[in-house]
Amino acid sequence: MSTMTRVGVDLAKRIIQVHAVDAIGNRITSLALPRDKFMAWCAQLPPGCVVAMEASSGAHHWARRLIALGLDARIIAAHLVEPYRVQGKSGKNDANDAAAICEAASRPHMHFVPVKSVEQQSMLCIHRLREGFKTERTACINRIRGLLAEFGLVFAQNPTELLRGLLDVIEDASNELGGLARLALQRAWGQWRELDAHLAWCDERIAAHLKASEPVRQAEKLLGVGPVTASALVATVGDFKQFKNGAQFGAWLGLVPRQRSSGGKATLGAITKRGEPYLRTLLIQGARSAVMTAHRRDDPISKWAHRLREKSGWQKAVVALANKNARIVWAVFVRGKAFDAHHVGIKSGAPGALAA
Repeated sequence: MSTMTRVGVDLAKRIIQVHAVDAIGNRITSLALPRDKFMAWCAQLPPGCVVAMEASSGAHHWARRLIALGLDARIIAAHLVEPYRVQGKSGKNDANDAAAICEAASRPHMHFVPVKSVEQQSMLCIHRLREGFKTERTACINRIRGLLAEFGLVFAQNPTELLRGLLDVIEDASNELGGLARLALQRAWGQWRELDAHLAWCDERIAAHLKASEPVRQAEKLLGVGPVTASALVATVGDFKQFKNGAQFGAWLGLVPRQRSSGGKATLGAITKRGEPYLRTLLIQGARSAVMTAHRRDDPISKWAHRLREKSGWQKAVVALANKNARIVWAVFVRGKAFDAHHVGIKSGAPGALAA
């Protein structure tokens, strides 16, 4: 155990596969451990030993426990591990996955996932729950519309209009609704109200996070960034200094063009959509609202977004503003300066930069 310098761990519900190597990369052991014996085995590792695992359910929990033992716990995104599996796609099993994780952790250029704190994961539970309730509510509304359409009752797409007329339809004896259909719609209406109450509870928790956290309030000042997006940014990223610059943060969110360049010819396509999909979705949704109302404001960012919309189209302007907001968020947290919509940056080497 004392010669182990790096360990790859393939996590599972009951059996955890480990692959350990020494300082020059020779394999020392590869074995499967029961879940309840994994920490006892890790406690025998030398202090500072690298223990790497894929980003999955429970990875942050294990990483926190390993750090408490004095080990160097690291988490790697799954898509970055796959190229290091020597056996390829046809040789996927727990032992090969653990060996690939161990090899990927040795690469000096590898990007690791920062270990989240208990507070961060607790706040993200609210966001995940909120997204689930939103999906369930949309399904419930569509289900009600489908049931009503079977009896020739059609409402406007606005959920408010449906909710306003639903009880009247259930009580109206002149329509074709049968007795069982009315009972079914009453039950669906009750589920809709319950989901609305759950969503309101989640929004209250997010509002409390906004009130209690100064970083969340700083992020919420950006154009197109509301309380939900600001809360999710702080809870998901935590330390923004893990990114070298704002462009790297935007790339981590998947808001940069996909490249297929060769022979010195650069070919850019749609955005990569790699990284954190929840944050990317929130930033794009907020940017859509900001671009829609950009012509009503006179700050430089709104003017730029409006010009870009007229020049390149609606969707490109929305994604560009989302990427710009990601870069601004990084600058706000790393440089410790509050957001100013009227700030005009001066590039290094430009006239007036020395005086500024």
